[in-house]
Amino acid sequence: MSETKKPKKPSRQQVYTLLVQIGRKEGDGLPDKATGAALMCFASGVDEAEAVRETVAILKQADTNPLDVTGYGTLAEREADGQEIDAEERELMQRALEENSVIVAQMTPFFD
Repeated sequence: MSETKKPKKPSRQQVYTLLVQIGRKEGDGLPDKATGAALMCFASGVDEAEAVRETVAILKQADTNPLDVTGYGTLAEREADGQEIDAEERELMQRALEENSVIVAQMTPFFD
């Protein structure tokens, strides 16, 4: 009796660009005089809400203090808005999709 494999369902995952503002927390790894930071993240999810939830959960596990998340949409949505996305960003987005992960692409600390 031969088993036939079901064709793999196409993934509904998409990658979302998120800007996360974090506040200070002991052990957060931010520079000494920083008051917080902005993190640009690429996060996979079936929708933006899931991508946000996963990102916040992972950042909390990493001893950061997420305060606010702003979503900038998927690659297609950003392109439709006329944004230029460079090759490096596209590679990171593809990696987030393939690994079903959250990638922090950039961190900008805030100082008073």
